[in-house]
Amino acid sequence: MRASMTRMTCLARALCLGALLIVAWPAAGAPIETRAKQAILMDLETGAVLFEKNADDIMVPASMSKLMTLAVLYSRLKDGRLTLDDTFHVSEKAWRMTGSKMFVRVDTEVRIEDLIRGIIVQSGNDACVVVAEGISGSEEAFGREMTRYGREIGLEKSTFVNSHGIPEPDHVMTARELAQLTKHIITEYPEFYHYFAELEFTWSDITQPNRNPLLYADIGADGLKTGHTEVSGYGLAASAVQEGRRLILVVHGLANENERSTEAQRLMRTGFRDFKSYPLFAAGDIVGTARVWQGSRGDVALEIREPVTVVLQPDDRKQMVVSINYVGPLPAPIDSGAQVAELKVTAPNGLTLTKPLFASESVSTMGFFGKLGSALIHLVQGEPGEG
Repeated sequence: MRASMTRMTCLARALCLGALLIVAWPAAGAPIETRAKQAILMDLETGAVLFEKNADDIMVPASMSKLMTLAVLYSRLKDGRLTLDDTFHVSEKAWRMTGSKMFVRVDTEVRIEDLIRGIIVQSGNDACVVVAEGISGSEEAFGREMTRYGREIGLEKSTFVNSHGIPEPDHVMTARELAQLTKHIITEYPEFYHYFAELEFTWSDITQPNRNPLLYADIGADGLKTGHTEVSGYGLAASAVQEGRRLILVVHGLANENERSTEAQRLMRTGFRDFKSYPLFAAGDIVGTARVWQGSRGDVALEIREPVTVVLQPDDRKQMVVSINYVGPLPAPIDSGAQVAELKVTAPNGLTLTKPLFASESVSTMGFFGKLGSALIHLVQGEPGEG
């Protein structure tokens, strides 16, 4: 039987062949603190979590759950079942909603684009009910649709009972899943994202400002949604871009509006200042080689098909380990493009990233005499890959 090549053996061989795969680091960077009860800071491109606190705790999302109402609505706009110029009818139930309001009028028709602005800028509970009834016929049915959509995109803990986030026992989310939902909206529905950056909206002759405090700070923020009830405290799901890097932040359970604003700004600035993006490989790079058993050549070049970038604190980067892993030598024949190995990146902050590696060329099987010679060498020297 062929021996399994250990990671260190594989990595040492790759380094001998010129693939720069290990960089040494100091200890992990200093921890980040926050007054929020739950929080998470995420890099959008890589999905790397830069900081988290109680991110998987069940919490009351308040108006931040309106992001799911919008996601369901956006999905129907994107697939053509609805258009921005379509209208929904305002029921008495919607008109009578309390809390933050768009101030829709009973028995009128409102364009979907205006309802989007009413939900985002004005945080209109009434606008949410109009959308829920327009899509599903009732809030109860729409809550089930919100939960179903959440499961579809990987939200395993979040459940929804209503469209607006007024607290109910089974209407819950987590900070991590709010961040995942935020990422989903940004990446899947970019054509509708610009509404989150609007600073004010007027309806029924009432002009209201956007409640997102980060939109008024000079940090590149362009969305998304605040939340507040007596039960939940003050929260925010936000995103900002600086120098091409987009971060997502969720904070929850803060004491007041001022604390929400200052903590969100501080954490977002920390994310951009203290974490850097480090490109490791571009798509199509040859990252190393793997040994081949009884092939027309002794090794095969390994290609990565997608770019690899990590986001880390500079101090952490120096302890990053990048390795090539495979069970080898690889038996010939090998087809070009076959997945034959794996690239693994680890870091002391908990980062573990794996990417498939592919044979960059075909390797045919040795001829008869080559196999005979290989067998003789095996008898004399032992199993390939041993030692």
